[in-house]
Amino acid sequence: MGMIPEVKCRRCGESFSSLRSRCPNCGTRRVTQSSRTPGTTPGTVRGTASYERAETNTKWQMIFGLILVVAVILAVIVMVSGSLSGIDSQTPGKATMALPSETAPIPTFDSPPSPSPTVTPSVENIEIWYYNISLLGDAQDPATPDAYSPLLRVGEDPLHLTWKVFPANVAVSPDQVHWSSSDPDVIEITNVNEEDGSCDVTTLQGSKAGGVVISVEIFGVTRSCRIYVGEALS
Repeated sequence: MGMIPEVKCRRCGESFSSLRSRCPNCGTRRVTQSSRTPGTTPGTVRGTASYERAETNTKWQMIFGLILVVAVILAVIVMVSGSLSGIDSQTPGKATMALPSETAPIPTFDSPPSPSPTVTPSVENIEIWYYNISLLGDAQDPATPDAYSPLLRVGEDPLHLTWKVFPANVAVSPDQVHWSSSDPDVIEITNVNEEDGSCDVTTLQGSKAGGVVISVEIFGVTRSCRIYVGEALS
């Protein structure tokens, strides 16, 4: 029995005699290996056409492989040299030549037009009106008698005074009209109208010799009138 070789089961690993076709343990069929050697192909036999073609293909494969290796090496060299040149360009202290830049022309701006000077209105004359009566003359000039000097008594309604300027096209706002009284204790200015600059004058006492001068000033021009005062009628 020692002369008969043993084999192992490919399934359970049990050893049994090579004379058996199946494993006595699990019943798995034993596979016998072929003792035949494979035949040679025509490509491996020298002197044949297949052998020559195989040799030619092998040479071209070696040439293509060598070209590929050289290309890879050149690509690596180019990448490394490019990286080194970039590092050198960023090194501080290395002089770099800058191209001269074109100087842009400085824009010119037209200066804004200077504002026109404000023309001060010119008033030639002023008239003071008591309702529809013009109080002409100059109360401060004795040589120019008053055309009309109203009388204002104590307890009577105030006198309403208005104004007119010449030339008539001069624009005057109410806040540019200034009224005054030569004796505010006798005749005072009241109720100055904010829309047209007119005013009322009233008195609390009478018997003022020569009356009281009421003046209006507009743009530096002054016009005056005289108002007489009297005691209240009994």
